[in-house]
Amino acid sequence: MNRALTVDDLVFAGIALASGLLAAFLLRMLLRWLGKHADRTRWSGDDLIVDVLRTVVPWAAFVGGAASAGAALPLTKAVQHTVNQCLTVLLIFVVTLAAARGIAGVMRSVTQSRPGVAGSATIFVNITRILVLAIGFLVVLQTLGISIAPLLTALGVGGLAVALALQDTLANLFAGIHILASKTVQPGDYIRLASGEEGYVEDINWRQTTVRALSNNLIVIPNGELAKTNMTNFMRPEQELTILLQVGVAYDSDLDHVERVTNEVIAEVMTEVEGALPDHEPIIRFHTFGDSRIGFTVILGVGEFSDQYRIKHEFIKRLHRRYRKEGISIPAPARTVAIQQGAFSIPQQRVHEEADGVTSVRLD
Repeated sequence: MNRALTVDDLVFAGIALASGLLAAFLLRMLLRWLGKHADRTRWSGDDLIVDVLRTVVPWAAFVGGAASAGAALPLTKAVQHTVNQCLTVLLIFVVTLAAARGIAGVMRSVTQSRPGVAGSATIFVNITRILVLAIGFLVVLQTLGISIAPLLTALGVGGLAVALALQDTLANLFAGIHILASKTVQPGDYIRLASGEEGYVEDINWRQTTVRALSNNLIVIPNGELAKTNMTNFMRPEQELTILLQVGVAYDSDLDHVERVTNEVIAEVMTEVEGALPDHEPIIRFHTFGDSRIGFTVILGVGEFSDQYRIKHEFIKRLHRRYRKEGISIPAPARTVAIQQGAFSIPQQRVHEEADGVTSVRLD
């Protein structure tokens, strides 16, 4: 201490510290008011800016007041240097946290606003946040006078050993980055794997991909396994898709009449059922002379994958009701079976296979 501590020194230091605290409080209230106005705007960037400033500015005011209070006191150079270093480290720590939050928010906003990028890029956000925090940590070490060159060398050597020990984890990490960068799968897509799992992609993070099945259960798939398996994405290249339904009518049916009635039912379903495509052109294709019926395919257009169940449900009900009204029959498969056992002969039998799996046998 260069001179004795006086009451005036304490008063000036107290005023400086109190001024810093008051400024921090007033600035925080001001930024909170600005945040409410930013919420009313359509641009999300102002919300992010206010959120970052709300973290940095009050702490900067407090650090400034504390530094002024320290300068008002008759401290030795060593103590003054230590106080300044502590305040600098505190400010760097706050700025680093705010920068990590701000840059991660920018990354999230960019990825959500662009359909060609991940709709929910948790993996990119996490990697960006870790990089910013690591840079801030190195700046703190440099501020404290600690050389970071040996640390970087040690990290390089140790990183090789860690990479060998965490091969599966790193494989999942880079597989997740590859999946997002290649745009083959994005959060919100409906996918089906070769192993049978299917559902909506909820999130792709640094280790795994979370898929929500139609039963509302979550399926967790490692990114490495997802990158290696065969997969069908029902949302790419576009969300709308077509579904095929197989129908059959009796041989004595008037096929022109069948086609006309079926087209009317298709147009009705496409117009009235939610999730259908009203502009979809009705398509019917006869293709098979079956054992007991003439088979044809009906092609329907749906807005997205999960809509097909509701559309199939309504189409089958309405088509069945309309066929009964028009006298068009959908025959059950019939087989003629002759059985001989030694010298005893059993008469021919008519075997009818019903739709519900029950088989009825009639002796001729």
